Parts: sequence; structure tokens; C-alpha cells
Amino acid sequence: MITLYGVPRSRSLRVSWTLEELGLAWEYTFINFSKGDSRHPDFLAINPCGKVPALIDNGFVMTESAAITLFLAEKYGEGRLLPAAGSDASALHHQWISFITNELEQPLWTIGKHKFAIPEELRLEAMFKVAKWEFDKAAAIAEQWLPDTPFLLGTEISVADILLAHTLLWATRFEQAIPPKLAEYRDRVTAREAMKTALAKEEAGAAASTAEE
Repeated sequence: MITLYGVPRSRSLRVSWTLEELGLAWEYTFINFSKGDSRHPDFLAINPCGKVPALIDNGFVMTESAAITLFLAEKYGEGRLLPAAGSDASALHHQWISFITNELEQPLWTIGKHKFAIPEELRLEAMFKVAKWEFDKAAAIAEQWLPDTPFLLGTEISVADILLAHTLLWATRFEQAIPPKLAEYRDRVTAREAMKTALAKEEAGAAASTAEE
């Protein structure tokens, strides 16, 4: 059994979306940060960082969303969501994942940290201007790189597509400007049934957990 610990629309959505694309059975545990779930000893034993997502697959524990999605695709994908190892397409896939997590997502997390994640006394208003400049620069490069194909590597969705589309959703929620080609890509890829099903399961799990409290 696979158990995913998360919060709807957070990075855990990348994992639930991957699980749905692969057609896997999974259970969801909502981590209510406002209730202190992330600081509970039971959760800290799973992820000492106190962050989501975390995943347990038959007793094997993983954290870090990009690593989890890659693990799931490698273990269960049977050729889906990943290009052939050692191919030029695989190299491009590595490049996209590195760029998404280190360049495009990084300024968004800076915004998140200075909005709500770090202690209030450490938050700096000036960081929003810095983060916007960084995101705009990275988004312009992604817009230039985006191919004229349905997905980043051609006609089949990959882990990199899941990461990029989710990151663009995050940027939209943080009211960042999305270049037109990326915006069209975001809307098209996030319209997939697997993504909608994953989000619905996360939201239902969160609602059920909250109702029980």
C-alpha cells in the first residue's frame, strides 16, 4: 500500500498526480499545519523536516516531491512518464527537472517563505521584489525553451511535465505573470483527468480529516 502525506495544491499534488497517471492505488493522509500535525512526533519520524509531501511505499519512506515522482515512475511506470535511460531525451528531461526545481520554483518558495513559512520576525517585504525578478527571468527562459509539441518531450507526458505544470499553478496562485505560451501549456496539461482526480482525492481527504476533528 502507498500512503501519501500532504496538503491539497501543495507539492504533494505532484505526487498524487503521478500516482493517478500511473493508475496506482494510494491512501491520503492530510497534514494540517494549522493544527500542528507537521510538528507531531509521529510525522517528524517520517519526515524530520516537517514538510509535505512524504510517501510510504510498503514501508519504504521517501520525501522531496521531485525525487518521489521519479521513484514512482521508475518503479511502476513500465516505460511511462520517463524517457529511455541514457537517451538524449533523458538528458533533456534531467535538464528540465533541474531548471524547474532550481530556477523556476526557487523564487516561488522564497515568496512562500516570506508570506507564511518562516517566523514572522524574519520575513522581509523586499524579498517579494527580488523573487519576482528571479521568477520573471526563469519564466522567460522556459517560454523560449517550450517546444511546439503537446508535452516537453513530444507527444507523451513525463514527470517533468507534471513538475512544470504544477509549478506554473503555484506561480498563478502567487499572482506572478505567466508568459502566454507557458500559460496555454499550464491550462492544457492541468486539464488532464489524472490531475483533476488527484486534486479531488486530496481535497476530499482534507475535508474528511477536518470534519473528524
